[in-house]
Amino acid sequence: MNETRPLILVCNDDGYHAKGIQALAEVMKDFGQVLVVAPSEPQSGMGHAITINQPLRLQEIQAFGDLEAYSCSGTPVDCVKLAIYGILKRKPDLIVSGINHGANFSVNVLYSGTMSAAVEGALEGIPSIGFSLLDHSRDADFEASKSIVAKVVSKVLKHGITKNTCLNVNIPAISADRIQGIRICRQGVGHWEDEFIERQDPTGHPYFWMSGAFGEMDKAEDSDNWALRHDYVSIVPVQYDMTAHREIAKLKEWEL
Repeated sequence: MNETRPLILVCNDDGYHAKGIQALAEVMKDFGQVLVVAPSEPQSGMGHAITINQPLRLQEIQAFGDLEAYSCSGTPVDCVKLAIYGILKRKPDLIVSGINHGANFSVNVLYSGTMSAAVEGALEGIPSIGFSLLDHSRDADFEASKSIVAKVVSKVLKHGITKNTCLNVNIPAISADRIQGIRICRQGVGHWEDEFIERQDPTGHPYFWMSGAFGEMDKAEDSDNWALRHDYVSIVPVQYDMTAHREIAKLKEWEL
């Protein structure tokens, strides 16, 4: 690895073959020395899962032109851990995850493998960014996203991110000329109304397929929900400290 340029780790949760990570890696070549480590198969919805009960397989691949790249049999967080402790001789200067095929705003950040890779980077004290496009299609158009990625990455490399914090960037699935701008937001409030469809396998045993709809409950203009509904790119700073600090004083009154 060339130590005169920033060392950038690229990962995702859709798998190394996804168009989103191909677009992300292409943009990153302009900013530094790039290493790609991505799941061998789609890992959407894995959250911060890690593999502990079976071995991890790492295979060098040629899917990114002249970039050093590997596929990993594990989760997005496995990819980050393996890259840092199994491949690289030093920690990367930046971790970028995505570009995800589909939204990761509001509470979806908790389920997202894309964002968990970025959060893992934050846990390691590495500036990290998760990028998502609001289009689940395999053939989604990432052209407008590339300019957004370049703009955000250039600012992060120039100004940095507070230690143990990462950025959650969501991009509307519209052409670049229709994007109204970039807004710094808080995580909006939302809720999944889950539905489980029951069916039977060929042996007559029941199985369940999870479905449902996402209900946006936050209409405030400082939320990522609002920004994306109004054709803005949303950026939410994310931290992994999940302590409800406001409740500490109340709980101390219990006199346990």
